[in-house]
Amino acid sequence: MEYSLSTHMTYKRLLRAALPCILMMIAVSIYSVVDGFFVSNFAGNTQFAGLNLIFPLIMVIGSLGFMMGTGGAAFVAKKFGEGKVEEGNKAFSNCVFFTIFLGLTVSIVTLFFLPQIALLMGADEAMLPYCVSYGRICLIGITFFNLQNLFQSFFTAAEKSRLGFIVTIIAGVTNIVFDAIFIAGLKMGVVGAALGTVLGQAVGAIIPIIYFARENPSLLRLRLHRFQAGPIVKMASNGASEFITNISASAVSILLNAALMEYYGENGVSAYGIICYVWLIFTACFIGINIAVAPRVSYNLGAGNKEELKSLFRKSMVILLSFSLIQTALAEALAVPLSYAFAAYDPALLELTIFAFRIYSLIYLVLSFNMFASSFFTALNNGTVSFILSIARLGVIEVACVLIMPLIMGGVGIWWSVPIAEGLGAIMNISVMLAFGKRYGYLGKD
Repeated sequence: MEYSLSTHMTYKRLLRAALPCILMMIAVSIYSVVDGFFVSNFAGNTQFAGLNLIFPLIMVIGSLGFMMGTGGAAFVAKKFGEGKVEEGNKAFSNCVFFTIFLGLTVSIVTLFFLPQIALLMGADEAMLPYCVSYGRICLIGITFFNLQNLFQSFFTAAEKSRLGFIVTIIAGVTNIVFDAIFIAGLKMGVVGAALGTVLGQAVGAIIPIIYFARENPSLLRLRLHRFQAGPIVKMASNGASEFITNISASAVSILLNAALMEYYGENGVSAYGIICYVWLIFTACFIGINIAVAPRVSYNLGAGNKEELKSLFRKSMVILLSFSLIQTALAEALAVPLSYAFAAYDPALLELTIFAFRIYSLIYLVLSFNMFASSFFTALNNGTVSFILSIARLGVIEVACVLIMPLIMGGVGIWWSVPIAEGLGAIMNISVMLAFGKRYGYLGKD
């Protein structure tokens, strides 16, 4: 059968391929937005702040699936480009089962120390029980979250992005319905939010397992194979940058929340949480584009088609620049109405959220390129460069800015720290992309 990842991508084809991935990632992001909306409006500011405080930890553990998915999909697509379909399928199956094992192991260990972790993250006496209640339920179901993140990338590698979007919509609707029942109807607060999230994630994990385990029209088949450590190490190391990105982003969130508690109290944490919901949806567009582009980059790398690599790189840059300009303008324009949607019940919180929103929105000018740079090197199966870019931007530059800017500017410096860090990160990423352009053949004359 013809594998469409080898097809030359025009702008129209690339956007058409990216659209299901973008919608899929937006739907996944809606999980958190829905939880926050219901908890904020039906359970109050303390429970809302508790949810936001522990949420970065859940994202870190859940990103193990994203790590294996991005690294695994790049590895498998490259094997398909080399004509090694059976080898690619064995790697895919190993990847799925290892992700289950990895997620379960980490979540079980974390469950025992969750109260202590929440305290280290800055929870006060009022917020702690809500952090623990929400976190424990999410950790019990974290395997579903990991698998859902894993299959997001593999649906694209299997040329089934539309099916991935449909599955995600079903999972998202499940989450919304149960949030409404548990939080608005039964007044269960963060416990209801966590239960709704886990049920939605379960849908997003089980349907793909059933699909790939049966005969299907894609090249991917989920089967029991002898465990092979070599491909697992390669896939995990190649996708490690995505895991580090999530760890670093969560570390930045933890530092920001701690600083915000010091300068603004619960209102600061809540305002940042509201901003992050918009960030989740906007970055979902960038992640969706990356998911659509990455397997095609990996396939053409394996096939030795440098002309298509150049074409994919150029078109991705143009599309991402367009998205960046549009999203920055939208974020600035929607600062007031979006803040009202979450914080209309508290005038002080509303004022702070609008003020912070307008500053933080500047990150969208360069964020898409920074995220693409790491994803692009993962797709090139160069996990080392991808890892270095991620840890340097988020683990070094952003952490430094978050620690230093409040010392210089006070509370307002907290809001400026991330936009400044992303600007510095863009300079670094541009330099590295230019340095490796000729080696991989995505830059230069046609």
